[in-house]
Amino acid sequence: MKELTVDAVVENIETVTAFVNAELETFGCSMKIQIQIDVAIDELFGNIAHYAYGHDRGTATVQIAFDEDSHTVTLTFIDSGTPFDPLKREDPDTTLSLKQRSIGGLGIFLVKKTMDHMEYRYEDGHNILSIMKKLR
Repeated sequence: MKELTVDAVVENIETVTAFVNAELETFGCSMKIQIQIDVAIDELFGNIAHYAYGHDRGTATVQIAFDEDSHTVTLTFIDSGTPFDPLKREDPDTTLSLKQRSIGGLGIFLVKKTMDHMEYRYEDGHNILSIMKKLR
């Protein structure tokens, strides 16, 4: 497992994405899956940057691990901001028109649909959100 800790600011999405993509290359990840993971990073790290710490500043850690037996990559996002479980949020009704839908939730919905598994826990003052994606 490798990890990177950075300030939880939107400007660091690019740094986190580059860190993860460098590892994905070593795992032989396809471009299609890499793009799906990049979108997930943008959404999840962006949410931490925008909402976890309110007006304060904080850090976020991103861990990446690869399981050779299952060919699965796991990304874990850790912050010590306000507790928030995005998996408890109700999925948006995509059958409604854009005008009828409430704002928010579409990004997390997209991540749920493109990843193979997601889990959240709040432990020792930290939000810990993991996403898993099979590379084969």
